[in-house]
Parts: sequence; structure tokens; C-alpha cells
Amino acid sequence: MNIFRIALNELRRLTAGTLPKIAIVALIFVPLLYASFYLYANFDPYSRLDKLPAAMYTSDAGAKDSSSGKDVNLGRQVTDQVTKSGTFQWHDVTPEEALAGVRDNKYSFAIGIPQGFSAALLGAGDFQPQQATVTLTTNDANNYLAGTIAKQVATQIRDTIAQKVGGTAADRFLVGFSQIYSKISDAATGAQKLAGGAGQLKSGQQQLADGASQLAGGASQLSTGLNTLHDSTTQLPSQAKQLADGASQVAAGDAKVAQVGALLAGGSTDLQTSLNNTNDVLSQRLRADGLTDAQVQQVLSVLGQLRAPIDQANSQVQQANSQLQQLADGANKVAAGASQLSASAPALAAGIAQASNGANQLNTGAAKLNDGEKTAVSGTNDLAAGASQLSDGLKAGLSQIPNPDDPTRTATANAIADPVAINSSGVASAGTYGAGLAPFFISLATWIGAFVLFLLLRPLSTRALTAGASPLKVAIGGWLSSAVLGIAQVIVLFGAVTWLVGIHVAHPLGAIGFAILVSLTFTSVVHALNAFFGAVGKFLGLVLLVLQLVSAGGTFPWQTIPDALYPLHIVLPMGYAIDGFRHLLYTGASLQILGDIGVLAAYLVGGILLSTLAARKRRVWTVAHLKPELSL
Repeated sequence: MNIFRIALNELRRLTAGTLPKIAIVALIFVPLLYASFYLYANFDPYSRLDKLPAAMYTSDAGAKDSSSGKDVNLGRQVTDQVTKSGTFQWHDVTPEEALAGVRDNKYSFAIGIPQGFSAALLGAGDFQPQQATVTLTTNDANNYLAGTIAKQVATQIRDTIAQKVGGTAADRFLVGFSQIYSKISDAATGAQKLAGGAGQLKSGQQQLADGASQLAGGASQLSTGLNTLHDSTTQLPSQAKQLADGASQVAAGDAKVAQVGALLAGGSTDLQTSLNNTNDVLSQRLRADGLTDAQVQQVLSVLGQLRAPIDQANSQVQQANSQLQQLADGANKVAAGASQLSASAPALAAGIAQASNGANQLNTGAAKLNDGEKTAVSGTNDLAAGASQLSDGLKAGLSQIPNPDDPTRTATANAIADPVAINSSGVASAGTYGAGLAPFFISLATWIGAFVLFLLLRPLSTRALTAGASPLKVAIGGWLSSAVLGIAQVIVLFGAVTWLVGIHVAHPLGAIGFAILVSLTFTSVVHALNAFFGAVGKFLGLVLLVLQLVSAGGTFPWQTIPDALYPLHIVLPMGYAIDGFRHLLYTGASLQILGDIGVLAAYLVGGILLSTLAARKRRVWTVAHLKPELSL
């Protein structure tokens, strides 16, 4: 008896009658009912989050924005923006209604904006940093995943708000840099002017220093001269007194001499008058005596010649009298001047003494001024050098201060607020939540399909054993019937998953081929358990199903399971089936899938070998073996 006849006989046994045929069809559809319905129900739950009720409320009263001077209510803005987003079935309610709704399962979760939200956000731009908060209220009694989704939503809201506020604050900082740039530019211009003025000051200060040096020299000479004058005029008051006394005596003597001269001049004048009268009288007498006019004129001529010395002497007397009078007047003036000089000589001497003292002080001050100007020249040189360095430094520093235009400033502020963007480049993408879970549930459904087959199928053919067929043929023949039904299960399952549920398969032929290998492997393992352990094998198949559920890494990465379960993941076959389906559903076959195929093939062969060992043991009949057969 060959293996195909053994398998065919088992299938004929199962299809003898209407109900057995219906049972076979039901067995074929068991994986479909399990996997396809679950994947259909959870194909893309994220696209239906707008059906999930959620509450949004705000207690924020707003605050004044110092940059614009306007009252701003950021809490209300955020609330309106979120409720209008359509991501969930948002309800704008009061805080009390939100809390009661989450507690009573009216809302899956609630997000709230507390009081002081606007003030905290606006304070960052005014260097009064406060941390604003967003309140998230969840209730895991409603749904644990809803709370997890709510935490992600709250995180996204927080990140969006932080990005907006950070961009506003960064924009203010950059505007401040622009203002600093403008002021530093003005300061650089002023520093340049200061450097030019300092240069001029340096030149003028040098000239002033030269003048101060000359002043010090002149003051020294003046002090020396005034000291000499002071020493020379110490006896001036007494000498002026003596001069005044002598001048008075001279004036008195000159006055007396002038009086004598006046008398002499008067006598000479009288003499001239008398002589003039004598000429008239003589002329009359000579005419009276009978002299002719010529003779009279001749006599008068002779008389005139005789008077010439007297006339000359009279002129000299009159001139001397005039000079004596002038001398007397001058002497009086000299006496008066000498008297004034004598009267003012003490004050003059005191003034000269004061001038001498002042000249000494001036000399001392001029020397200090000269020394101070030397110091001032040195300081002015330092000032000019510092002003030049300041101008150069401001020019150099000006180029280091950012001064972007408005578009660049806005772009920079946005980059500062959100410096890192995620450029998601998926090597493979499942596309939907259902597609992401498909490898796990297809593998799980295939194991369940293999498990339920042996609720009806007999693992080993009794007829073949009694006919003396080889244990290997009996084992393969017993497994082959389940393998055929298992292949039918995965074909129906894949058709429903791809056509009805709509899960995209990257490489359909490879995936269906791998699914057939998985089905053959799982039926081989379950067949071996039933063949070797009998009824206990069904229980062991269920235990293996549970162990593989927790260790295969179907929902979470297998590395996240407890360390104690790592050996189960490495040893049991479902993890390799899930891994192979992921590669074929999302990307395609790679070298890694060869390892999965190798492990599954090893389990396939191992199951057949264990079934062969069970068939060999069943060749020896015992009473325990005969009882089930006799009952049939």
C-alpha cells in the first residue's frame, strides 16, 4: 500500500456522507474565519479615529502679549484648532463635563488647557520663563489602547505648541539681534568719529603741551624779572619821598627865579617903552629945532643903531623870562608828579611784590601745567589708540552679529524651534494596522487550522499498519491527508486576505508558496504529536500554540519578551513563519528567509520522523491500542 492510497482512504472515510463533507469544508474555512475576520475588523483602525469620542476644554483666561500689546488667549486658540482638526470626535466641553465623561465612558479621553496657559507661553519671550502644561485625562477601564493613543495625541499637541512658541521666541531673539546690529552699527560709526576726533585731540593736545612748555619758560622768566624788579623797588617809597621833597624845593627855587626874571622882563619892557617914547619926543624936538625930516630920520637911525644892543638884550630878557616861567611851571608839575609818585610808591611797591608772588605762583602752576600736559599727551595718545581699536573692533564684531532679512529670520526661527525633522524612509511598509498584524495571524490561523484537522483525521491508518506497510509510508500517508487539507486552508485564507480584506502582498507567488510550506510544517508537527502521544498530543498541540503566542513576537518585537522566553522563540517554529511572511508580504525574499525556510523544513522532516517512530511503535499491538479500534 503506497502513501497516496493511505491518504486517499482517509479522505474517503471523512467524506462518506453529507455531514462529513460539510465538516471537511468547515475545517478548511476555520483559518479563514479566524484570521480574515480579525484582520478585516482591524484592517485600518487609525482611519476611523474620527468615530472615537474625545473631550477638549480650556480654563485659560488669556494674557497680554508684550510684543504687540494685545490680549491673546492661546488656550482658546489651541482648543479651537484641535476640535476642528477632525482627528477624533472632539467635544468642546467644560472641565467638569470632561472629567465626568471620561469617568462614565462617554469620552475615551480628555485634553485640557489649564488656567495661566497663555501667560506661561508668552513669558518665554519676555525672559520670564514658565512651563505651560496640557492636562491629559484617561481611563484605562474604557480602553487601554485609547489611553495610549491619547498620550500620543497629547505629545503631538505639546510638540506643536512648543514648536510655535519656540519659533515666536526665537523670532524675538533674532529681532533683538537685528536691533543690536543696528545699534552696534551706529556705535561703530560713532567710534569712527571718535577715533577721528581723538586724532584731532591728540594733535591739539600736543600743541597745547608745546604752549604749556613755552608758558612754563615764560613764566619762569617773568618770575625772575619780577623778583628782580621787586628787589629793585624795595626802597622806591623812600626814594620817591626824597624825590618829591627835592622836586618841591626845586619848584620853589624855580618860582623865585621866575619872579626875578619877570621883574627883569618888566623892567626891560618898560625900558623899551621909554626908548620908544624917547624917539617920538626926540623927533618932535628935532623938528621943532628946525631939522629936516631927513636929518631927523638920520638922527633916529643913529639912535636906533645905538638902541640895537638894548633891543637885543630885551629880546633875550623876554625869552629868558618865558623860559624861566616854563621852567617854574615844569618844576611845579614835576613836584606834583613827584608828590603823586611818592604817594603811590608804597602801593606800587606792594603791587610789584604781589606781582612777584603771583609770578612765582604762575611759574609753579605753569610747571605743573607743563607736567600735566605731558601726562595728558600720553593719555590722549592712549585715547586715540583705544578709539581706533574700538572702531576696528566694532567693525569686526558687526560682521559677527546676525542681521537676517525677514524671510531668513522667519526660516531661522522655525529651524531653531523645530531643529530636527524626521525623514522617514521605510525599507518596507505594511501600510495599515491589519497588514502589520497579517504575518502573525496568518501563522496563528495556519497552526489552528492544522490543529482542528486532527479533530477528525486519524494520524495513522490502522489498515495500513495491519497490512504491514512500512512505518515511513504509514507516517507520510497519515500526514498527507492533513497536508492536502492544510494547503486548501491556506489557499482559501490567502484569497480572502488579499481579495476580500484588501491586504497587499508584495510577492504573491512567493508568499503562497511559503504559506504552503508553513501549513505542511505545522500539520507535520501536529500530526506527529497526535501520532506519538495519542489524545494527549491534542493537548500538547494546544500547549505549543499558547507558548508560541507569547514567544513568537507577532505583535511586539520578540526582543521585548522576558529573557526566560527567549529560548522558546528560538526553538519553536511560529516565529520563523512570522518572519518569513513579513519579508514576503512587505518586501520580498532575501537571504534571511532561507534560514526561516530551513528551520520550517527541519520541523517538517522532524515531524515526519517522529510520526514514523510512532508508526513503528504501533506495529506491536497492545490491549490499549485494540480498545479504540474495537470501539469503531
